[in-house]
Amino acid sequence: MKNLFTIVFAIVLTTQSIAQTFAVQPYLQDATPNSIRIMWETTSGEESTVLWGETEVLGNASTGVSFSSVGAAMMHDVQLVGLDRFTTYYYSVVTGEAVSNPQKFKTPPFASDNENFRFVAISDMQRSGADPEVYDEVIHDGILDYLEENLSGVVSDDLALVLIPGDLVVTGNSYYQWETEFFDQSTDLIGKVPVYPVLGNHEANTQYYYQYFHLPENGTEGYEEHWWWKDYGNVRFVGLDSNGPYDGEAQLEWLDELLTSTCSADSIDFVFAELHHPYKSELWTPGESDFTGSVVERMEAFSEECGKPSIHFFGHTHGYSRGQSRDHKHVWINVATAGGAIDYWGDWPQADYEEFTVSEDDWGWVLVEVEAGEEPQFTVKRLSRGDGNATLDNELFDSFTVTKIDYVISTPIPLHPIEITVDPECVVLYGSPFETEDMHGASHWQVTAIQGDYDAPMSDVWEQHENIYFNEDTREGEVMTNEAIHGLPENTPLWWRVRYRDKELNWSDWCDEVAFYTGESTMSANLLQNPGAESEMTFWQVDLGVCEAMLAGDCAGTDPYAGNKYFSVGGLCTESPVGIMHQDIDISAYTDSVDMGVLDVSFGAMMSDWSGADLPQMRLQFLTQGGMEISSTEFLDGAYSSWTLIADQTPVPLLTRIIRCELKGTRNEGVDNDCYFDEVFVKVGSEVVCDGSIVGVETAQPHEMLSLLAYPNPAVDCVTIEGYRENLQVRVVDSAGRKVEVDMTINAELIVIARGNLPSGSYRVIVVGRDGKVGSVGVQFD
Repeated sequence: MKNLFTIVFAIVLTTQSIAQTFAVQPYLQDATPNSIRIMWETTSGEESTVLWGETEVLGNASTGVSFSSVGAAMMHDVQLVGLDRFTTYYYSVVTGEAVSNPQKFKTPPFASDNENFRFVAISDMQRSGADPEVYDEVIHDGILDYLEENLSGVVSDDLALVLIPGDLVVTGNSYYQWETEFFDQSTDLIGKVPVYPVLGNHEANTQYYYQYFHLPENGTEGYEEHWWWKDYGNVRFVGLDSNGPYDGEAQLEWLDELLTSTCSADSIDFVFAELHHPYKSELWTPGESDFTGSVVERMEAFSEECGKPSIHFFGHTHGYSRGQSRDHKHVWINVATAGGAIDYWGDWPQADYEEFTVSEDDWGWVLVEVEAGEEPQFTVKRLSRGDGNATLDNELFDSFTVTKIDYVISTPIPLHPIEITVDPECVVLYGSPFETEDMHGASHWQVTAIQGDYDAPMSDVWEQHENIYFNEDTREGEVMTNEAIHGLPENTPLWWRVRYRDKELNWSDWCDEVAFYTGESTMSANLLQNPGAESEMTFWQVDLGVCEAMLAGDCAGTDPYAGNKYFSVGGLCTESPVGIMHQDIDISAYTDSVDMGVLDVSFGAMMSDWSGADLPQMRLQFLTQGGMEISSTEFLDGAYSSWTLIADQTPVPLLTRIIRCELKGTRNEGVDNDCYFDEVFVKVGSEVVCDGSIVGVETAQPHEMLSLLAYPNPAVDCVTIEGYRENLQVRVVDSAGRKVEVDMTINAELIVIARGNLPSGSYRVIVVGRDGKVGSVGVQFD
C-alpha cells in the first residue's frame, strides 16, 4: 500500500510540473542604474529564479519571492542587484518546467553620463468591442515596426521605458482581462524595457493592479504605489493617482516636497508627470479633473521658478491632444488612445481651449526623445494609426521640441497704432516681423486703460501659430504679427503692448507700451437691453440651468466690472453644470443694409471666471423674421480669472431680421459655476473702415464690386458720386447702417446727393446692380 501511495504521489508531482505554464510572460519593473525587477505569473509553482548575464550564456542566477495571485495562480518577483549602469544584460526566468526564452534589457545611465534616450507613452488600451485588435496593432505594427524601420530594431537599445497613464483594461477586477487583453499584447515590448503605469478609473483601485506592478516605493507612507517618482538620466518621472479618494491634499503635499527637492537637483533637467485624468480636454470635457488642475498649477510654478521644463501626460479622453501653458515651459499631452473606442469629433461635449494647438480623434502612440548635455531638450512625436474610417501606418501627425535653455527672442517693435486716434470698432495692432518666420509660435497682445498696469488688462489675446480642432486648422492663413481688437470704448486713451514666442516655448520680452486713442464709434448704440444685470434678469430668457444677477460678493462671487451687478450664467447661489440665457434683438429697421450685404455686427462682453477653469461663452444666432436660424457665430470664450474684454465683429447674413445674443456658462471644476458676464453688447453698423480699407465684408452671396468715387469729401451742401450705371439701386445709410432719406439727382454717370435735412456726420452710399455688382463709398457732411 505504501509503495502505491508513493507511485501516485510521484505521478501527481510530475503532472503538476508539466502543467506549469506562463499566464503572464516576464516583464520589467523599477529599473535603476544598478538594479531591476523582473516579474511574471505562472499557473502554478513557487520557484522564482532569474538566470542572467552579459552574454547569452547567462551564468548568474538570482531568486526572489512568489505569492498566490488573485487569479489562483502564482506571481513571481525577482530583483537583480549589483548591475553595471547603462549595460545590456540577457535574462531568462524559471519556474519549474516553465522557462522563458532569453531576451535583453539595458540598465539606466547616471545623469552625469549625459546619455540621450527615448521612451514611449501610451494609454487607454482597454479593449473596444468594435475594434478588439487595436492595442496589439499599436504595439506590433506601431511601436515595434517603427523601431525596426527607423532605429536599430533592438528594443532595449532604442527605448528606455514605457509610460502608461491608466486604463490598461476594461474592468480592473476581471482577472482574465489582465492576461488576455493587456499582457499578451504587451510582452514583446515590456519584456525588454521597464513599464511604469498609473491607475486609471477602469482599474478601480483593484488588487490585481498591485499584484502585477511593483512600482517605486517612495510615495507618502501608506500610499507608496499610488504616487511615486523615478529618475532616468536627466529626467525625473513622477507617477500620480488622479482617482478619488486619493486625489487630495496628502498627494499634493508630497508633490510640493518632491518638486522643491527637484528644483535644487542639478542632475535633473526635466520633470515628466503622468496621471490619468485631464485638467482640460477638448474631445471630452466631462472627463476633466480639478485635481489635475492643481497638479498643473504646481508644475507651472516649478518650471518658472527652477528653469526646468515639464510635461504632464494624461489619458482618459480617447484621442490625442497637445497643448502648452501660456506663461511657462509646461506641456500638456493626452497620449490616448492605444485601443479604447475613440471619442470622435461631435460625439461628446467638446471645447476649443486656447492652451491646445493640436487635437485629433485617432489611435496612436507618443515617442519622446530626450537629449542631455550642455543644451538639454526633448522632442515629442505623435505617430498615428488612424481611426475607424482611415488606417494610417505610424503617420507623424505632430512633432515639437522644447529646450531647457531660454533662448533670446528679439523683442517686437510696436508699429501701429502709436499716438493716433482710431475707430474703436476696428483697432488693428501691428508688430514688427518675427526674426525667423517659420519659428513664430505665438503672440500675446494686451490693451489697458491704465498706463503701465497690465495686471487686469482690458483685452488679453494669446494667439498660437496653429489650432487643429475638429479636423481643421482654424489658424491657417492667420498673420501672427497683427491682431484686430473689437469693441473697445469710444473716446478713450488706451495703451498696448505685445510679446512673441517661438515654437520651442521661449518668450521675448514685452515691447515698450505705446498709447493710442479711440474716436467716435461708427456703430449703433448697444441694441441689448439690460446689458449688465442692473435690472436683474429683465429682458433675458433662461434656456438651461441657473442664471442669476449678482451683487458684489454675493455667494462668494466677484465684483461687477461696472455698475452694481453682473450676470452669473450657471449660478452661484444656486448652481448648475451648464447655464444658457439669451435675448432677441429685432433689426428689421436695418433691412436694406442687411439684404444688400453691407451690415456688420460688433458683439462681446466683459467676461471672467474665478480661476480660469470654468468657461463663459457668448455667440450670436442670426434668425429670419419667423425665427428660423440662418447661421451662427462661433462661441467667444472668456476663461480668464479677471474681467477681460472678449469681442468680435462679423457681417450680418442676408435675410436676417433677428439677432439672438446667447450667453453660456460651463462648469469645469469645483462646485460653483463661476462664469461671469458684464457690459454685454451687440452693435450694428455699415461696413467698418479701418486704415482706409473696408474690413470684414463678406456676404452669403459674394458680389463683384463697382469702383465709386465721391467728391468733394467731406462736403457741405452736396456730394457727387462717380461710377453710376443704368439699372442700379441707390441707398444711403447712416453710420449704424439704417436707411436715411435724401434728395438725390441721377444722370447717366453721376449721382448728386444734396444734404437736405441730414445732420453733419458720416454716411455710406450703397449702389447695387441687377447683375449683382456692388459699389460702396463713405461720405462726410460737415
